[in-house]
Amino acid sequence: MVQTSDSALRGALTEIFMAAVKSADPFEALINALPEKPRGRCIVVGAGKASAAMAAALEAAWPDVDMHGVVVTRYGHAVPTQHIRIVEAAHPVSDAMSEVASMLMMEQVKNLSAEDCVIALISGGGSSLLALPRQGITLADKQAVNKALLKSGATIQEMNTVRKQLSDIKGGRLALAAQPARVITLIISDVPGDDPQSIASGPTVADTSTAGEALEIVHRYGLNLPEHIMRVLETPRPQVTAADIAQDIRMIATPSGALAAAASVATKMGFTPIILGDALEGESAQLGIVMAGIAKSVKQHGVPVKGPAVLLSGGETTVTIGQGGAGRGGRNTEFLLSLACALKGEKGIYAIAGDSDGIDGTEDAAGAIVTPETLARTAGDAKAFLAAHDSYSYFATSGDLLITGPTLTNVNDIRAVIVL
Repeated sequence: MVQTSDSALRGALTEIFMAAVKSADPFEALINALPEKPRGRCIVVGAGKASAAMAAALEAAWPDVDMHGVVVTRYGHAVPTQHIRIVEAAHPVSDAMSEVASMLMMEQVKNLSAEDCVIALISGGGSSLLALPRQGITLADKQAVNKALLKSGATIQEMNTVRKQLSDIKGGRLALAAQPARVITLIISDVPGDDPQSIASGPTVADTSTAGEALEIVHRYGLNLPEHIMRVLETPRPQVTAADIAQDIRMIATPSGALAAAASVATKMGFTPIILGDALEGESAQLGIVMAGIAKSVKQHGVPVKGPAVLLSGGETTVTIGQGGAGRGGRNTEFLLSLACALKGEKGIYAIAGDSDGIDGTEDAAGAIVTPETLARTAGDAKAFLAAHDSYSYFATSGDLLITGPTLTNVNDIRAVIVL
């Protein structure tokens, strides 16, 4: 029997969201994907919001293996380890520690033999955490390009295509430096389609993207990059192909798996779950309008599912910032504020959306919760907040922010809409 009080439905949404997050717990996901223990040296490298937790899990699983190495994670996401060095750096824009971590990793994989094993622990967020600029550009140049990409509305795959062309560690170049050692990559995916080339810009994965594609993206989004950066992008270099590196890629947690876990919990609560997809993209505000329309169809017509139901989706939307700049907020709170505006207090519809890493954009909230009373709880003009990209401030005023703290994993955004 579905509980329909406001507090019960808030609790149900939070439990559904956290079930998705828990399904990607590195300590559980990593154990089932480990290869045979290496005979030679074991070098551990890695990057991403979950990489430190993955390193701790690896040490716990292989207490008798002599290992050392370096992984880089976001500030506030480090966990204690015994043998693997944890470096913290900035996200979503690289800082000096991103460059330091990259240089340390490249040093770790030098002069290895075919008997040695490199374990690469990769998760979302690794692109900004790894910064090793190509000759001709500086870290400041890469920071400027990254900021421009973040504001442009480009997808994560498009951003990573450009990042790889400006990097000496991304696009398989970390694995290339480790040859002839065996390189095993364990990945927690945060991208639509789970393409290993896109996750953290694939530092240990053969790259099929090209300089031409990167230039096309720069021109399509009207990025006004300095002439010396354009010269680097226009200077071709050999791609890292599957023939160049010994690849063993293992996907240990994915957005689709997280949504399946959320659906299982929702079913036990008495809801009929429907998974709309793990790769929904586009502008956050537009997706909010679309999702409101689907929720109304469920409530009024029982299509595409009859209530009580929960609509589940994942994928990374975008927020395009205009010339006027923006207030505080991330793609999940922007999606939810747009959803709330479109629903106009419609009874019987509740929603949650959050980044599975616990941080929506650069804020301290994972996301927020929307109820039929959300718009009534604040005197502010919700549409004005939405137009100013100030969704965090709106939900802080209404008391609807979702605060989880860093979850130490990352399988992208999780959205759930309950329709009674």
